[in-house]
Amino acid sequence: MDAMWVDVAGRWPVYVSIPFIAAGIGYLTKLAAIQMMFRPVNFVGIRPYLGWQGVVPRNSTRMIGISAELITSRLVDPAEIFARLDPDRMAKEIEAPLLLAVDQVVREVMGQYQPALWNSLPVLAQDMVVKQVQAGSPAMVRRIMAEIREHITDVLDIKQVAVSALERDKELLVRLVRDISRPEMAFIARCGIYFGLLLGLVQTVVWAMTHAPWVLPVFGAVIGLTTDWLAIKLVFFPRERTRILGLVPYQGIFQRRRDEVARQYGALVAREVMTVPNIVAGILHGPKSDRLVELVQRTVRDSIDEQAEIARPLVSVAIGARRLQDIKHAAASRAVSYFSATALHASDYATSAMDVADTIAGRMRRLSRVEYEALLRPAFRQDEWKLITVGAVIGALVGELQVLLLLG
Repeated sequence: MDAMWVDVAGRWPVYVSIPFIAAGIGYLTKLAAIQMMFRPVNFVGIRPYLGWQGVVPRNSTRMIGISAELITSRLVDPAEIFARLDPDRMAKEIEAPLLLAVDQVVREVMGQYQPALWNSLPVLAQDMVVKQVQAGSPAMVRRIMAEIREHITDVLDIKQVAVSALERDKELLVRLVRDISRPEMAFIARCGIYFGLLLGLVQTVVWAMTHAPWVLPVFGAVIGLTTDWLAIKLVFFPRERTRILGLVPYQGIFQRRRDEVARQYGALVAREVMTVPNIVAGILHGPKSDRLVELVQRTVRDSIDEQAEIARPLVSVAIGARRLQDIKHAAASRAVSYFSATALHASDYATSAMDVADTIAGRMRRLSRVEYEALLRPAFRQDEWKLITVGAVIGALVGELQVLLLLG
């Protein structure tokens, strides 16, 4: 025992450094684990085993499915958000591009199907025809919007909108997970310091008593492994606020931040996933797009019939019933092609009216604790053991380096 104290006194800077090195090991392994969660986005190395891809991007298919299911089944009701859109206001918002689109459609269709008749008309007469069609266009838009609102689930697969947005950009999924978990990641890194320092004190005592070469690498591995495991667990557990040892109040940091996460997540989804362009693309090109095309075509044909009703005999003679059907079909098809560009002019109004961000935030606050945890927990669960193992390996290597320095 006396020899041990003599050694400690003679080499006290070495002994003082051991717990701080342990704290450094804890912090270093946490930083490594955090980076390995998100980087690299694409696999680097030699497939299938020699290399690495970030946990989140590697499991993107599974996580996209989980995220999309949560968003669309619990957080966003398309009927609810589309009911907030006012058809009259939508028609007003897109009035200018709508009139321009109608002008182009009328001139294109008439020039294609009745070039002789159309070109024989004076410019003033052509403009009058265009203006007549334009006059009925706002009513047509209101009718289409009312139909879409009433039958939104028939024309839009909202889950596919979420899946498509997340699949299109792996970085988006990484941002979605990383941005809502920044405080948790910082907490994990800090835990490495505190737990590492605590275990380092034990490591110092054992080294002083034994000077066994195995002590430092084994403790390094234990520090890396246990601090990684404990830090990840403390992010999520306990779910309910409780007292550690009956004294210290504590709750998993992710559970504790529910209100803040709800605001962040709602804003992120509204800004990057459930955007107006993504929703419009989902309506036009999603698995149910044929129903929207049918709806628009039917509405356009009905509108043409209504406007031609007064002059139907003249129209039938001048154009012919068969030709008139061709014109209606062509006009409807071109109307669909202009739908996206025209509708996007109402993006600001639609984004504000649908209020996706606040809707998601409000519903997130009503999730059960287990459902809420599913926002982030899947990012860790499947490959959690790999992150912990890497922490243990790094800790052991640093511990072995300590042995070489102390005994060298």
